[in-house]
Amino acid sequence: MFRQLTLTAAVALGLATGAAHAAGKEGEVYNYDFSFEGPFGSFDQMQLQRGLQVYTEVCSACHGLQYVPLRTLGDPGGPGLPEDQVRAYAEFYEVFDPTLFDGEGDFRPATPNDHFPGSQLAGAPDLSLMAKGRAGFHGPYGLGLNQFFKGMGGAEYIASLLAGYTGEEKEEAGAILYENKAFPGGWISMAPPLWGDDVIYEDGAPTDVESMSKDVAAFLMWTAEPKMMARKQAGFTGVLMLTVLTVLLYLTNKRLWAPIKRKAKQEAAE
Repeated sequence: MFRQLTLTAAVALGLATGAAHAAGKEGEVYNYDFSFEGPFGSFDQMQLQRGLQVYTEVCSACHGLQYVPLRTLGDPGGPGLPEDQVRAYAEFYEVFDPTLFDGEGDFRPATPNDHFPGSQLAGAPDLSLMAKGRAGFHGPYGLGLNQFFKGMGGAEYIASLLAGYTGEEKEEAGAILYENKAFPGGWISMAPPLWGDDVIYEDGAPTDVESMSKDVAAFLMWTAEPKMMARKQAGFTGVLMLTVLTVLLYLTNKRLWAPIKRKAKQEAAE
């Protein structure tokens, strides 16, 4: 039985590895290390704030975060902005309020209770669920093993995509395509959004393309999974309680059955 299980596992690993090599042309996703990976990982607050800055100054020109309330920027486990900064940041945007002017509606400065605006361009996807959607893809080539052993998922794909431009261009059907090592097929219609030194961080962190890509990828992962840390804590507490309960049940079982086992041994000896 054990030999059969071992052979089955070996075949599965072999097929998975073969699939990874076969699908290698679909895109190169680099296994970046993020602080929130693993059962005890947590978001880096400073990295989330840097990612928010990159999104605001670069990405928000085309993309939106329509499912993310602005007030969550001050939540524990997130960027952790003070309340006054959250209000000031919200006023950076305008939202349409249908209740203004007797129901005719008009634009007004956003408040923390509003959501980030949606995408500004028809062809630009909203980024609210981008990282979560790509997390289901479990790293390169759809292998769950990469997610389990390496923690590869949505954030790695986004960072690899943003840092994967080679600088090569081509025109196809009247459209300009850009070569990208992480994008399936190798060519993408989105021009490189980051060039290096696009923003100036107050904490003096590096602003090369790879560093900014990781920062905004971590921020987008938080927008998709804002309660990740709470779920991890709840899961750890649950596992701890189940472990204690298992030990107590084991000791209780031994205590209850000990007299019966002794009696049975004595009768057998007689």
